[in-house]
Amino acid sequence: MSRINVPEWPWRAVHGLAEERSIRLWLVGGAVRDIVMRRPVHDWDFAVDRSVLALARSVGDALGGFFFPLDEERGTARVVLKTREESGLVLDFARLRGPSLEADLAGRDFTINAMAVADGGELVDPLGGKADLDAGRIRVTHRQALSDDPVRLLRAARLEAELDFHTEVQTEAWIREYAPLLAEPAPERVRDELVRGLAVPDPAGFVRRVDDLKLLVHIVPDLVALKGIVQSPPHRFDVWEHTLCVVETLDGIVATLTGLPLRSRSPERAGVPAGAWGALIRRLGQFGGVIEEHLAATVCDRRDRLLLLRLGALFHDIGKPQTQSKGNEQRIHFYGHESEGARAAASRMRALRFSRDEVLRVRTVVQAHLRPAQLARENSVTRRAIYRYFRDTGDVGVDAVLLSLADHLATWGPELRGKRWARRLDAAELLLYHYFERPEQTVHPQVPVDGHDLIDALGLKPGPEVGRLLDLLREAVAAGEVETRQEALDLARKSAE
Repeated sequence: MSRINVPEWPWRAVHGLAEERSIRLWLVGGAVRDIVMRRPVHDWDFAVDRSVLALARSVGDALGGFFFPLDEERGTARVVLKTREESGLVLDFARLRGPSLEADLAGRDFTINAMAVADGGELVDPLGGKADLDAGRIRVTHRQALSDDPVRLLRAARLEAELDFHTEVQTEAWIREYAPLLAEPAPERVRDELVRGLAVPDPAGFVRRVDDLKLLVHIVPDLVALKGIVQSPPHRFDVWEHTLCVVETLDGIVATLTGLPLRSRSPERAGVPAGAWGALIRRLGQFGGVIEEHLAATVCDRRDRLLLLRLGALFHDIGKPQTQSKGNEQRIHFYGHESEGARAAASRMRALRFSRDEVLRVRTVVQAHLRPAQLARENSVTRRAIYRYFRDTGDVGVDAVLLSLADHLATWGPELRGKRWARRLDAAELLLYHYFERPEQTVHPQVPVDGHDLIDALGLKPGPEVGRLLDLLREAVAAGEVETRQEALDLARKSAE
């Protein structure tokens, strides 16, 4: 029997508390897999033979963590320990699923997750998980494991992408066979596997693989509907291929500006000329630090703005099938696809039980993804236009700038026109400059009067008219047309007449 080196903390402390109470306890699942692979362990899973909740509570008390009973009837509980990470370290405790440890492991999803560590570091591996780890192979413990919990179908694709493994042939065949069952689990569980897959080094590749396994149509059918939707030049791909190219290119933009590792393994698919990346860093590299901080902000649970921006990139053109038309010269148009896409994206995200804030962010970025390009086509971008842009988009306006740039590069690829790209960068630089460096002047201007001042000076009654005038004044301040209290009152008086 082989041994593995388990990190002393929190393993020793937890095992010691169990031993004091004569409770048998094993480290199981993904934590064992990650230790064997020498990867960081963030979530620790323990199988316990009895008194699960009492043990978990004592662990929480002893280690200064927070105890949460998850399912008292089934004997599951969670302890979250404080760490430097915002999410903390998660310890999950569960009663053995079966009469023995071996029975518990046999009921798990994949062999690489069906190993355990006993006291002393002995590896318990009845299903050959270590051999599959060494071979880089995803293999289901048994056929029924997939039908017992259909979320495991999607998990296989996520593990492939996350670990850079391949799925064993028989397991892959069963996944395709059981694909329709993915419509059955709670949407929250499907959502969690999906977003973990989108956080892997190659999110576009993950989406392709999910589609290849016949799973995507049961999660986001709107994306599958993009296949075969032809676009006129300068587009080179149908909407499906273009969408995946945008996701890849977006990662290239984020990596170039922030210095973060390039996440996509195939950014060359867009065929963007090398000079375009150089121009990008010269013009927008000054914002790299604040963009990195902006995208790292958590919106809900462990889901950050970068993850939601990737979702926005996936959804940015899902309104095209419903809005396709042909003009007099047989050019294909998609008038209003951003509005239709925003509605469809919001609907799909609500169905997957994303939070209200997450739905709003993705809806906004899809709705606004054309606006930076529209500004770039103007002779000049005024402060008034910048104010209106961020008034309508809020901080999501930053995300829409990045998505718009990715959309442009993915569309033109090797045929990218230098002057056109320069105008895009001009508009992007101006928007980001005002958002990050002049927010009080342009994005959130301070009006020198308030509603009470308007009521007193103009003899108004409280109501919508006061709100309208304050909006007018904010825009005038942002445009540089109003600075003083008297100028504000004069403009308000003139508008109210």
